[in-house]
Amino acid sequence: MEFETQAQHDVYQKIEPWLKEMFGIFFQKREDAPYFGVNIGSAFVHVGVQPWGADNVTITSRAYVALNVEIHPDMLLFLLRENDKTRFGAFGLDEDNDIFFEHTLSGLTCDVDELKSSVLAVGQAVDQYDDQIISRWGGVPAVEMQTEE
Repeated sequence: MEFETQAQHDVYQKIEPWLKEMFGIFFQKREDAPYFGVNIGSAFVHVGVQPWGADNVTITSRAYVALNVEIHPDMLLFLLRENDKTRFGAFGLDEDNDIFFEHTLSGLTCDVDELKSSVLAVGQAVDQYDDQIISRWGGVPAVEMQTEE
C-alpha cells in the first residue's frame, strides 16, 4: 500500500494496533488502501486515514445506515434534527444518496480513547437508527449489501 504523506503512514501505523486491541475479531484491515473496518452491531464502520494538508491527517469513522433510499423532504428534516442531538458525528448523504453517519478526528493529536469513542459513536448511531429510517422511508440496510470496501 502506498501512502500520500509520511504523516498518513505514521498515523496509520499508530492506530492499527489500537483498533486490533479494542475490537479483536471484529477488526479488519484493507491491504490496498489506508482503511480499517470494524463490525459493531448492525454497522460496519470504515476507519480511514487521509492526508490533511502536507503535515496533518484526519481519521474518519464512517458507517452507512441505509442504501437505495428514496429521498424525501421529511427524511432530510429528520436527519438534520437528529444531527442537532448527536454528540459525536453527523448524518450525511453520499453522491448515490445513500445515508451515512460519520465522525472525524485530527490524526496527529488523536489518542486511543478518542479513537475508541469515535468508532463506537458511529457504530452505535447506525445500530440505533438503521431500522427506524428504513421502516419509515425504505431502503436496504447497508450491512446487507456491504462488504469491506
